[in-house]
Amino acid sequence: MLEHASERDMAQLREVIALSEKSKRDGRHPFAALIADEDGHVVASAGNNSMPPLGDPTQHAELRAAAQAAKDLTPEQLLKCTLYTNAEPCCMCSGAIYWCNIGRVVYAMSERRLLEITGDHPENPTFSLPCREVFARGQRKVSVVGPLIEDEAAVVHDGFWKRE
Repeated sequence: MLEHASERDMAQLREVIALSEKSKRDGRHPFAALIADEDGHVVASAGNNSMPPLGDPTQHAELRAAAQAAKDLTPEQLLKCTLYTNAEPCCMCSGAIYWCNIGRVVYAMSERRLLEITGDHPENPTFSLPCREVFARGQRKVSVVGPLIEDEAAVVHDGFWKRE
């Protein structure tokens, strides 16, 4: 049975989109993630910090938020958390989500749609590997809901990936 998004999920996704706009305004790639506990309280949030020349290419928003939450919560608590993100987690971030024991992911825009936007931009060499495929190879289940509001999530990318 496919899981559906709740009103809380949609509100959290829109919050993540606002955070991705902040990342863009701060001169970073337009990505963000937040993690909420089972009651909807945000326990971690992060923007992207992977943009050259000073960024670390492993510092995607999802990975940063997952690492922050893993420092503050037990694996049992994390299993009841949801990670929200404006774009589908890449395979690196999916691995971090899995290893941190986060139980659920909700995302706005698919990796495929992101690739349509970024093209072959060297700062976003997109994998064609959906997060569901990564999670399916693990020993525990990670629930995934998305893509949900791709057009809304895509707006923050307008003009960002253009080459000079």
